Amino acid sequence: MQSVRLNGGSAVHIGTAPVPEPQSGQVLVRTVVSALCGSELSTYRGPGSAAGNPGHEAAGVVEKLGPGVTLLQSGQRVGVSAISGCGTCLYCQQGQYTWCAKKAFFGNMHAEYFVAPAIACHALPDDLSWEVGALISGDGFGVPYHTSTKLCDPRIARVAVFGAGPIGQGQVLLQNHLGRQVIAVDLSPRRREYALALGAVLTLDPAQVDPVAAIREFTGGGAEACIEAAGKPATAKQCFQVVRTAGIVVFNGEQPAVELSPSEDFIRRDVWAVGSWYYHFSEFPRMLALYRAGAPVAKLITHHFPLSEAAEAYRAMAAGETGKVLLHYP
Repeated sequence: MQSVRLNGGSAVHIGTAPVPEPQSGQVLVRTVVSALCGSELSTYRGPGSAAGNPGHEAAGVVEKLGPGVTLLQSGQRVGVSAISGCGTCLYCQQGQYTWCAKKAFFGNMHAEYFVAPAIACHALPDDLSWEVGALISGDGFGVPYHTSTKLCDPRIARVAVFGAGPIGQGQVLLQNHLGRQVIAVDLSPRRREYALALGAVLTLDPAQVDPVAAIREFTGGGAEACIEAAGKPATAKQCFQVVRTAGIVVFNGEQPAVELSPSEDFIRRDVWAVGSWYYHFSEFPRMLALYRAGAPVAKLITHHFPLSEAAEAYRAMAAGETGKVLLHYP
């Protein structure tokens, strides 16, 4: 089979590999579409991947069942969660795989075939497109949705999103759909354009203006919620400078340690801060319902490439030219 290989130093090629064999509790999936994620860029720009690839958002057809699989059937359409749990603990029984002490990551999805645990596969309705199926079963829409479950206070009227990459754009789309004013901050002109198209009321270039001062002026003192989606300590600090008293900061972007003051950043302003990683497997039906109720999930997709052009797909994403990028398979 054909599979993406990241060679390091921003080099990509399409190699060949044996079709994997599903083990007990697993299925073999024939890939129809896979999505690139910003989290893959560190591998792309850095050392590369000696085996497999970091692809972890995909949808396809169940090709073969491993021993003991009874939940799925050959030929079934599925979207796949990259995070799977042990299947027996309390969290797994509630569909909260990311909280399982024995959770595992399954990647290598930028390939014609990949294996995944059967319990990590969502059956896709026939009327759901492959593209949307991949986004709501992966972190393309999963992270924005899971983040929204942290922002339930009806007093939240303005949300500032720092970092308008694929995840940040998902935050813009969903928070706008939920009726909130969204401000997006990003260095990329193209991504600021995408954010406006997804419903942002204001976009800011931090190289040209002070985003803290601009947001505080626009909101009359600060946003009720800030989402850190850039993965940078500098933007994490800016979130706390922008958030209104008694507001909330949500961390999406993986990043190194950030120095914060318990007194100045939290205690004296009654500020909340929470992390939000991936999504709960059990949240899929609610995401599907939200899409069917009008959330324009497909608008997150800005570029389509055949598998053979994976190198250009990565280049465009790394250059900040894209929203969500999809690879399509023969």
